[in-house]
Amino acid sequence: MDTKPPLPPFTRETAVQKVRMAEDAWNTRDPDRVVQVYTEDTRWRNRAEFPVGREQVRAFLQRKWSRELDYRLIKELWTFGGERIAVRFAYEWHDDSGQWYRSYGNENWAFNAQGFMARRFASINDLPIRESERLFHWPLGRRPDDHPGLSDLGL
Repeated sequence: MDTKPPLPPFTRETAVQKVRMAEDAWNTRDPDRVVQVYTEDTRWRNRAEFPVGREQVRAFLQRKWSRELDYRLIKELWTFGGERIAVRFAYEWHDDSGQWYRSYGNENWAFNAQGFMARRFASINDLPIRESERLFHWPLGRRPDDHPGLSDLGL
């Protein structure tokens, strides 16, 4: 059977690794790549949407990234225990009119024994910002290792 290491139960080190791997995957904005870390029957809550299964998650991500342009995300470990991880995150993006936003939120994750995410429950708030207020300036893709994290940025 396939696995997605690191596997639960998580240590601080493996939880941080899992969080960074998720951040890196989401920053690709590639729904086909991102859905591979979720179980076939994954269950989500994301704002007012409740996708179930990889295909619904893939469709959700395609819609998301067609609206949230130039998306850049930072995730940070909040806490962990057993097969669960909680993160906080912020991401910046703009809509098709050029209005920039910083979206803040929290996610609760639950993994199966093979390391695939079975549950993802997200709460998210959007703050309109001016382009001059942006903090996430790396080229599209993976956040550079030397870019400050959320706590370093005071977010």
